Amino acid sequence: MSIWEADDALERTERLVAAEHTEDDLEIDRTLRPRTLDEYLGQQTVKANLAVLIEAAKARNEPLDHVLLSGPPGLGKTTLAGVIANELGVTIRTTSGPAIERPGDLAAILTNLEERDVLFIDEIHRLNRVVEEVLYPAMEDFAIDIVIGKGPAARSLRLDLPRFTLVGATTRTGLLTSPLRDRFGMSFRLDYYTPDQLAAIVKRSAAILGVRVSEDGANEIARRSRGTPRLANRLLKRVRDYAQVRHDGAITEDVAAEALAFFEVDHVGLDKMDIAILHALTTTFRGRPVGLGTLAAAVGEEPGTLEDVYEPYLLQLGMIARTPKGRQATPRAFEHLGIAAPGQSGQSGLF
Repeated sequence: MSIWEADDALERTERLVAAEHTEDDLEIDRTLRPRTLDEYLGQQTVKANLAVLIEAAKARNEPLDHVLLSGPPGLGKTTLAGVIANELGVTIRTTSGPAIERPGDLAAILTNLEERDVLFIDEIHRLNRVVEEVLYPAMEDFAIDIVIGKGPAARSLRLDLPRFTLVGATTRTGLLTSPLRDRFGMSFRLDYYTPDQLAAIVKRSAAILGVRVSEDGANEIARRSRGTPRLANRLLKRVRDYAQVRHDGAITEDVAAEALAFFEVDHVGLDKMDIAILHALTTTFRGRPVGLGTLAAAVGEEPGTLEDVYEPYLLQLGMIARTPKGRQATPRAFEHLGIAAPGQSGQSGLF
């Protein structure tokens, strides 16, 4: 691979990465993201472990061991990767699994790293298997093998790489191959945030944005944020807009509740699609188990989106269940919608 080919591959990969960013990622202003472990709120156990490991790596002037971050979308995996790089005092290069289409794309990225840099690969479980094979020696030996030529004249050339830290992020740990998973020295799973932690994040973000928010206002937003910092910041921005147009700009509990109702986010954080899913399970299918594909068709959404984005929170609330026969509404779902469950003459009780 020539220098020009490597540069072209790198530019192509970076363009693909930009295309891979979801609307949710772009919605969050980079200025809201913490840059140090002290600024990063929540995930105390993960932070405590990383603080020790980062300090030890810096003292030895070595790269941090490779890190795997897992957990549902929006919990701060990308942010934490940036925090790790900042704490190490190095540069971070960001890409994603689907963006790396060919081994040459990965080779271009790896050969452009500097000593002890951090390479962050989001959605690492979606790496092409051929590309993944190139990553193995890079992670273990800090070297890659490149085949030059074709046919009988082909030969393999090993290129040494700078010692770097790979931070991989995944929402689907079970889809990672064993050889890749085993090459990470550390694996951390991020948990959903408590309302108190989310309220602290809302107040911090409001201060950065110059928004006046009361304690009760922050708590109201936090309660409807589905345990997810990304959503908390997004809701804060929407409530800020509503407060600016309809009120004096200050966010109180009443203003937050009014704004979130206006944007169709109910008191437990369910949005229009969540309610559509529950209505399909409780009304269309009358509480019977239904396959994921059938449910997706009923609500007009992709099966993968239902499984990765909407189901985790509904499962956490106990409103749906995954059974061997398919997805099924629980009594709590009927109660939330104010619908009598099959076989009941009145409203269901608390569960």
